[in-house]
Amino acid sequence: MNSIWTKDVKMKTFPELSGDMQADVAIIGGGIAGILCAYFLCSRGIDAVVIEKERICGGQTKNTTAKITSQHGVCYGRLIKHFGSDGALAYAKSHEEAIRRYEEIIRDLNIDCDFEILPSYLYAVSDAKIIEDEYTAAKKLGISCKTSRHTNLPFAVKDALMFENQAQFHPLKFIDGIAQNLKIYENTAAVDVRENTVITNHGKIQAKHIVVASHYPFINVPGYYFARMHQSRAYAIAASGTENLGGMYYGADGGYSFRNSGDYLIIGGGEHRTGENKDGGRYNELETAAKRFFPGCSIDARWSAQDCVPIDEVLYAGLYSPATPDMYVATGFNKWGMTGAMVSAKVVCDLITGRGSEYEKLYTPSRFNIPASAEHFLTDAAKSVKGLSKEFLTVSKTTIDNLPNSHGGIVELDGHKVGVYKDENGKAYIVSTKCTHLGCQLEWNPDEKSWDCPCHGSRFDIEGNPIDNPAMKPLERIHEKGAERTRKQY
Repeated sequence: MNSIWTKDVKMKTFPELSGDMQADVAIIGGGIAGILCAYFLCSRGIDAVVIEKERICGGQTKNTTAKITSQHGVCYGRLIKHFGSDGALAYAKSHEEAIRRYEEIIRDLNIDCDFEILPSYLYAVSDAKIIEDEYTAAKKLGISCKTSRHTNLPFAVKDALMFENQAQFHPLKFIDGIAQNLKIYENTAAVDVRENTVITNHGKIQAKHIVVASHYPFINVPGYYFARMHQSRAYAIAASGTENLGGMYYGADGGYSFRNSGDYLIIGGGEHRTGENKDGGRYNELETAAKRFFPGCSIDARWSAQDCVPIDEVLYAGLYSPATPDMYVATGFNKWGMTGAMVSAKVVCDLITGRGSEYEKLYTPSRFNIPASAEHFLTDAAKSVKGLSKEFLTVSKTTIDNLPNSHGGIVELDGHKVGVYKDENGKAYIVSTKCTHLGCQLEWNPDEKSWDCPCHGSRFDIEGNPIDNPAMKPLERIHEKGAERTRKQY
């Protein structure tokens, strides 16, 4: 399941690392945040190198809806409440600057990436007060906006809040444009960090500074990001034979996300915490909605993405921890990765080059805002306890024979709990249900045919290979040969 962004661009390939090397800055992660970090650092004469375990932008960046906006759902009332007007204003200002910075880079480098300036709408279909309250908060911060009950959506809304001068683009065309002259090594996985050295599967990189931009930080201690973030999945389809809506839309009360891209209309929704989709049907829901809104339309692509959500819902950019003065992090974009990546890359670059950042305090990873964090912290802690207890205290009563072809699930095998996916021919792929990150019980995701962790969001394919961090190691694979069953750790 590939996004439409992969259909019409052939990105430049980069070599894998071959042996040890030195650099001013080593950046772990070749998504948009890592590439932007390298771009800014190199533009200031800093020798920066990016390593990516597969292909650059092959993870969440290629699965984004690619909205470049400072309108992040219903957020400004909450930000004022928990961070004060000054903090909320800094948040708005930094993300507005991110939009303009994209525009400047695209203009200066003459990048053809379908960049468009458009309005962004937050709409409500059942409760107008959500929009009224967000409008009041936005106006308090001086954000240029207005409300209207009339939109180009194919259904009525109670109210909608419009932010002017927002943007959208083709993310892979943009990345291909800025990455051409950067020092990048693909198929090079970081396996550890020891002081100022990144250990990879192809050699060591010694650097004055290290940036962890690997979507979800894989180094547990220090930092403890696994206790301060959870991961969420959302789904998208691209439909043709629809209409141009003349802007970007996001539902404030459970509605869908919309944006056009050429002949396609991207419709997003079906969000859930990673590891909590045992019933599936997210794509079916989106496709049903598309055909209801636009009878006769065709579904041309479908895909999903994963987002890191901090406990106070504000991104982390800055020192990885107070104990690591030369290591930085960019993570926790909370579903708004395009501006989040730009903001965090700029903050990290300014800190590394000694300029300091006016947004350092707001985004520092060492913050702990108790009122803003309490709800998510308690929920995340409860999810971790539940995931760990399920792995050790529950036993499935289902067997492999009872599992239909083309389905996956947790079954009992020789008195042990295992995860099984049976393909259309009945071949069984059997793996441990224990996540290799911190041991929580995995759950089957029928929409993606993957094993997902509800505790911290790690994901694995049907053969047990890691798909998403923080897990770095594959699952134990269990082989069945008639009555003889053996286990092998890969």
